[in-house]
Amino acid sequence: MGLRRVEAEEEFDAPPETLYKLWAKTPQHIPTMTLGKMQAVELHGDEDWEAHGHGSVKTWNYVYDGKIETYKEKIETDDVNLKVTHVGIEGSVFKYYKSVKVIWQFKPKGTGTLTSIMMEYEKLSDDVPDAMGYLNFMVEYHKAIDSHLNNKA
Repeated sequence: MGLRRVEAEEEFDAPPETLYKLWAKTPQHIPTMTLGKMQAVELHGDEDWEAHGHGSVKTWNYVYDGKIETYKEKIETDDVNLKVTHVGIEGSVFKYYKSVKVIWQFKPKGTGTLTSIMMEYEKLSDDVPDAMGYLNFMVEYHKAIDSHLNNKA
């Protein structure tokens, strides 16, 4: 099928360093910020949240299209370029896709952030839908995160 990509760029009010830190270092706070879209995140292995970072493995529980789904991932972080990559290991999306990688990059724009969200994936078959629905879902819960952070400011 070949590797495919969907991507979006969105502007958010929170500073890029705040958004990067949230995804790279303290993702355990995300479920409380997404209005029920992201329900839980579990860290695997012997790590605790204080040691979470590059190479950590975790599982997300989320509600997509009215259904509870899971996504187990390994995280890659780039502190210099404020980039977080989630490499899919297993979960609900693998009913449709052979491989999944989600990349977030946070760039300064004015007093806020230009966030690039990219999903790279390979379909299991031609009958499988493109991943645009998942990308739109990521944009929506990230808007909820930004709103939450701005209400706390």
